[in-house]
Amino acid sequence: MAELPIEVAATRDRELVRSLISGDRWITAHALCDLDDGEFPRTRCYVARRGSEHIALGMEYSGWAPQPLHLYGEPAGVAAILTHGIKPRAAWVPTPIGGDPILDLQYETEKINPMLRMGVDRAAFTPYVGEAVALVAPLVPADAPSLNRLYQLGFAAWLPPLAVAEGLYRGIHRNGRLVAAAGTHVIGRRERIAVVGNVLTASEFRGAGYARATTSAVTAGLLEFCDEVVLNVRSDNSAAIHAYAALGYSVKAEFEERLVIRRSSISMPRFLRRIFGSA
Repeated sequence: MAELPIEVAATRDRELVRSLISGDRWITAHALCDLDDGEFPRTRCYVARRGSEHIALGMEYSGWAPQPLHLYGEPAGVAAILTHGIKPRAAWVPTPIGGDPILDLQYETEKINPMLRMGVDRAAFTPYVGEAVALVAPLVPADAPSLNRLYQLGFAAWLPPLAVAEGLYRGIHRNGRLVAAAGTHVIGRRERIAVVGNVLTASEFRGAGYARATTSAVTAGLLEFCDEVVLNVRSDNSAAIHAYAALGYSVKAEFEERLVIRRSSISMPRFLRRIFGSA
């Protein structure tokens, strides 16, 4: 009996999308957060279906390219979505170590960041108790310019006041200057999960526990209404990994964060070059 063809269609059915990403919450945290009322309208979602069975999902965050792109499900379904559904010119895509042959068919990798996904829940969380705790204070939308100076963000990547208002940020000021901060990439109040990010201490203030203190404060605030909190860290950043582990975070997965660029129609995919041994 011939296998049924795969059909691809856009969807705004949030429950359908959720059903395709509700496996390992530590791994699908970003996508789960994007199911929130404030985030879901900012996404484009495509599903692949074989007969009555939904077999894959593509979920892209809207905005200037490159934006995050999440792909879940059967490889054949993912391939169909990338061919007939979501076709970003550039995107940030989490992939297994070594890449994704299906993604390679249509995209060239421009940059690879080796990453760890770490996570914590209330039972595992160990708050930081060092002297820097007394210096930590909440940050508000008016602090956005100071955050952008700390992060050294330019016009193309600047953090708007709305992001501070919608997230949860904590910082440390010294002599009127913001010298350390931690915050959130996205919060999923609907799914009770959040992603910590934007953790940075000015170079001349490192080694005083500021990153641990601000991250601890953000994590504590999130765990008041979230069941899980996750973060991503480069796998070669041993100092940060140690700091997060001291707060109770543990490694949930290893992956590669890839900046990919869609191939032109005349280029031979690297995946096929590998198969046929071409240079």
